[in-house]
Amino acid sequence: MNTENKAENDPDAALRDSLADAAASEAAFEGWSRTGLEKAGQGLGVPAGEAQRLFPGGPLEVIAFLSARSDRRMVEEMEAADVAGLKIRERIASAVRLRLERTAGEREAVRRALALLALPFNAPLGLKLLYKTVDAMWYAAGDTSTDFNFYTKRATLAGVYGATLLYWLNDRSEGSVATWRFLDRRIDDVMKVEKLKANVKAWPGDRWRTASRR
Repeated sequence: MNTENKAENDPDAALRDSLADAAASEAAFEGWSRTGLEKAGQGLGVPAGEAQRLFPGGPLEVIAFLSARSDRRMVEEMEAADVAGLKIRERIASAVRLRLERTAGEREAVRRALALLALPFNAPLGLKLLYKTVDAMWYAAGDTSTDFNFYTKRATLAGVYGATLLYWLNDRSEGSVATWRFLDRRIDDVMKVEKLKANVKAWPGDRWRTASRR
């Protein structure tokens, strides 16, 4: 699957974008399939076989392409918003919200994509896309860690993002306000755990110092 990082001067970039969006629209009704991809191409009036040429990996390649594009757009919007002055929890919340709002296709298409990626033989791709998404979020939030925290931060955010995504899929509140409240609660939970861990690490030393002064 090599369409995730196409060069900017790719002559097929605009058509590939349009075809991917059309395929996502079809997927809400037809599911993610090569037939749906071909129907999307027909709807755009492209020649027979063109959809296959642009996405030789079929629907999985389209899903990977759309995921990478949404990651990229989220990062671009975070950079344009200049979030450096925000607290880290606010930056992460903004990244998750932007990423969900930039998801291509209807929620039913996203639901079906997740179901496809959950199949055992597609699970490695699903994990790869999830890692790339949370890595992009931390990058957009300004994370520069290179030690063990690099991985723990991404694992933690994967849990927050995954839970929020599933909540969002079933959210019918206006403006997805219920989802954003859910997201804030999940981040609050993580912050409480991190604070507790920090206190536990500090506690033995504090107790020793208190005892030594008696």
